[in-house]
Amino acid sequence: MFVAGDFLVAVAVILDKLLSVYMLVVIVRALLSWVRPDPYNPVVRFINGLVDPVTYRISRVLPTRIGMIDISPIILIALIWFAQAFLVRVVIDVGNRLR
Repeated sequence: MFVAGDFLVAVAVILDKLLSVYMLVVIVRALLSWVRPDPYNPVVRFINGLVDPVTYRISRVLPTRIGMIDISPIILIALIWFAQAFLVRVVIDVGNRLR
């Protein structure tokens, strides 16, 4: 069973790193929304394609507009923090118990 435990710990570590990278992408997207870069830039399109579908779904469920400010990236970052603090830790604990 130690192989399954090590596998779960490795999956949790990879998930934690991916969530951290995605959080940075969300922050970059929020900063890009302030400066209005060229919408045809491939990097900007890639970042928008990663973040906008998730923030759109958040905006459909919760009211995220406060005046002209959209707080859906802040809610998404909070959800990522929750996933890192709870879900990743639970998977690591399960993996450690299987060792």
